Amino acid sequence: MDTDRTVRVFTDFYRERGHHLITGSTLLPPPGDPVLFTTSGMHPLTPYLEGRPHPRGSRLVNVQRCLRTTDLDEIGDSTHLTVFEMLGSWSLGDYGPSQSLRWGYDLLRDGFGIPRERLHVTVFGGDEQVGPDLESLRTWQESGVPVELTREDNWWSNGPVGPCGPDSEIFVWTGGTPPQGTPTTDPRWVEIWNHVFMRYRRLEDGSLQPLERPSIDTGMGLERLVTILQGHDSVYDTDLFEPWMRLLPPLWELDEPSLRLVCDHLRSGVVVIGDGVRPSNTGRGYVLRRVARRLLTTLRRDDPSRTLSDLPVELLQHTLDHFRTSCGTGVVRDVLLEEERRFDRLLERGRRLLSGPRYRGPLSEEDYDYLHDTHGLPRDLVLGLRREG
Repeated sequence: MDTDRTVRVFTDFYRERGHHLITGSTLLPPPGDPVLFTTSGMHPLTPYLEGRPHPRGSRLVNVQRCLRTTDLDEIGDSTHLTVFEMLGSWSLGDYGPSQSLRWGYDLLRDGFGIPRERLHVTVFGGDEQVGPDLESLRTWQESGVPVELTREDNWWSNGPVGPCGPDSEIFVWTGGTPPQGTPTTDPRWVEIWNHVFMRYRRLEDGSLQPLERPSIDTGMGLERLVTILQGHDSVYDTDLFEPWMRLLPPLWELDEPSLRLVCDHLRSGVVVIGDGVRPSNTGRGYVLRRVARRLLTTLRRDDPSRTLSDLPVELLQHTLDHFRTSCGTGVVRDVLLEEERRFDRLLERGRRLLSGPRYRGPLSEEDYDYLHDTHGLPRDLVLGLRREG
């Protein structure tokens, strides 16, 4: 099942059950939102989860692109991505947890063909303020899917204050053997879907206030789902990254983690530029600049002879098409090449600085901070330049 079909199966399933398909917003949150980028599928819908009526009704479904910088250091492994997509469904004061879970199980089993034997779920087991989620527990027991009660792992909140509530997480077995253990004892159980039941608002004093209109938010990472459905161990082996993994290795000889980082960061940069962000030293532009310089540092370390001008236009177009972005490849290419020229000038300045007597010995944390804050030289770039010497 390729990515496009996976998306269609998901959205069609919920549309057949009365959900309105809403357009996933860009990576940029609405005006007045303090965050730099949309970080989850529910983020743009927060006002409606808190009680505001949605113009499209009380049942919604969408595909939302997201960006997270908290996992940048993990990029290069099999699962983490800077830009990714979330499949989401919402009940805004409509149906309850049992219906959400039953539909979720039906979709995984019948829509995506994942047998019950490969599924395991976790449910909130209660704490000092809220009792166990018995409704979800009974629903899963009736379905025959193994269920495990947890405490911290099955309570969702959007921060220290605001809407929150118990959740039920659905896991798929990815080991080559028959399923073993539980999601809390064996990492081969991979979380695939989370159903959050927003029943409360946490106040400043830590107390919980029941919401007048409880809602349900479900989120499932598209890339992770596709990886499982296509039987791969890594998201980079799926059709989402097929052209990247095919066309980049002939240009740059990179080890596997470096190749994945370059694919992720280039692809993410294309999406961010397509959503209207340009490199700068502050805010969203700095996130784009940081991503660009991390990938350029990796490329220069392994093969300084090639530049981003060698990047096939096919890769830019593939990414823009997948994320439904109207920005042309020429604009993206121009931004990337200009940032590369800036990076090359930074390299030359860095080489001159580091060749001076002050930096010939071991560098202190103060040295790294000074080089970064004053001259724009991040630690990994400084380390690379010192290895050149």
